[in-house]
Amino acid sequence: MAGNKSWMVYDRLIESIPDDIVVEDCLIGLNWILVQSVGVGIAMTPPEGERTVPMAGSIRGMKVRRLAELSKSWRFMEAAIGLAAINSVCNARDTIEKRFGPAIWSASKINVFNLLLPEVAEKKVAVIGHFPGLQQLASKCRLSILERLPQAGDFPDSACEYLLPEQDVVLISGTTLVNKTLPRLLALSQNAYIAVVGPTTPLHPVLFECGVSLLAGTVVDDRESVWKQAAEGGTRSIFGRGARMVNIERKITAP
Repeated sequence: MAGNKSWMVYDRLIESIPDDIVVEDCLIGLNWILVQSVGVGIAMTPPEGERTVPMAGSIRGMKVRRLAELSKSWRFMEAAIGLAAINSVCNARDTIEKRFGPAIWSASKINVFNLLLPEVAEKKVAVIGHFPGLQQLASKCRLSILERLPQAGDFPDSACEYLLPEQDVVLISGTTLVNKTLPRLLALSQNAYIAVVGPTTPLHPVLFECGVSLLAGTVVDDRESVWKQAAEGGTRSIFGRGARMVNIERKITAP
């Protein structure tokens, strides 16, 4: 394991993958990267950085753990492929049931932003990443949106150093694992209720050890449907058509 504590989450995620699992397939789409092994893992295709994939043509048949090591790459496309590989194991239905028990599905049918509505009233809430559908959340709390590519009304992501220590609730996009900002964001948010959200989020208990209270990731139930949509440039159409959001709270402990 690397000596730098910032790599701890990445190292633990990589080490949790059995070394005998092989990549069965890989798709790098316009909006989503998919890797199939135990299940289908998803990561968002990075909108920034180098767009080439030097290993193209050799991913299928690789050991998943070796591909997962790319999550530490500073080439964001490679890092996203590595996260999709991690999620092909961590976010597989069988893995989740073994770690958290089958009861977690009953608590996983609601959008994470709607789930948190009762908890955020009048509180200071920061969201890292401009997710769709934040209007209802904004109507209930004092909302700040931080975004690397800011839209009207957003703060640039560099505002995190100033805003996050003051928040009551912080929701962090799983894509921050790709651009390596997650460890710093967690440190800045240590006094807040923290959720890591979005399809790139690994549903792994190591994030609970880092102060996260809620994981909101994605599980693929219908491989063919999600694969076809991603291959044809689909975006949020995958939800409700083969992929679903899954929420896991820290109070549910791994066996």
